[in-house]
Amino acid sequence: MTLDIVFFLLGVILAWLTLRDVFDTVVVPGGNRASLQVTRRMGRALLVLYKLRRGRRGISSAFAPFVLVSSFIIWMSLLSIAFGSMAYGARAHFNPPLRSFGDAVYEAGGALLTVGLSPHYPGGAGRWIILAGGFCGLAVMTMAVTYLLEVQSSITRRDIGIIKLNTSAGDPPSALTHLERYAAIKNRQGLASDLEEGRTWCATVRQSHTSHPSLIYFKSTSTGAGWPAALGALLDLALMTEHLIDDDRLYGPAVLLREEGARMARELAMLIEIEPTRHITEESELAQLEQRLASSGYELRSNPNLLAMAKQRSEYQSCVDALAEHLGRPTAVLIRQS
Repeated sequence: MTLDIVFFLLGVILAWLTLRDVFDTVVVPGGNRASLQVTRRMGRALLVLYKLRRGRRGISSAFAPFVLVSSFIIWMSLLSIAFGSMAYGARAHFNPPLRSFGDAVYEAGGALLTVGLSPHYPGGAGRWIILAGGFCGLAVMTMAVTYLLEVQSSITRRDIGIIKLNTSAGDPPSALTHLERYAAIKNRQGLASDLEEGRTWCATVRQSHTSHPSLIYFKSTSTGAGWPAALGALLDLALMTEHLIDDDRLYGPAVLLREEGARMARELAMLIEIEPTRHITEESELAQLEQRLASSGYELRSNPNLLAMAKQRSEYQSCVDALAEHLGRPTAVLIRQS
């Protein structure tokens, strides 16, 4: 009798830990604070193995979906063991009685998947165990479908911004290429909306990716270099517009975009626990930017502070480069040779 109580209590504890992990991962935004952390632990382990196998060739587009789907399989398996342990502790309440722990797990698994294939009829406490298992299984499967739809929606919003940027900035994107193309097609008035849209994109991606960190590893084949390069190009665009282009209407939006983008780079790097790389931007590179913009017909500020520009770019680009290296993706290009 004492052993039956132990089995039942262990099942209750495991079910609680598993359900809390599912809830914190799928429902509660801002990261998982539960003790199991199935998705994070499995993702880290698989990422190490994957990088050992592929080196720096980049993470496959199947990596993140595999981790996500595997997480739900592990959660359902843990719940089967948990409710199986409870059912085994109450095995006398089944007709015929459950003969082994394996039979109990099979009974609980059938309830979780709502298929009811077991020949054992529950009675007494067994009814409530099976009923609770069926309810939890249905809830987890419903959350899985909802979560997958939310992931797809977030990835779509992120990728639309990348594709639009790559059209004008190239791949990997370059803010200088973006500005030169706008000058060539007489679309300089579009810079204001680009700065505003870029800030919105950074805020949207930061919110979704910090709420659900697995999104960081999702990539689409249609986005080329990917989101770290797009973030770096937007930050470069903001930096050039703020310090070099003499247009006060663009100054405020440029500052806000740079601050929002730098915050996104810092927070996502901290979230997946990677250290910024050491990046140094030379003043000579920025002087070359100034010359290229002047030759494109932009009205430039007199005596821009290239030293301050270099310091600001080195700070945010250190995080952008670290994110790109971690994901095995290229970073943004400062100057693409014409």
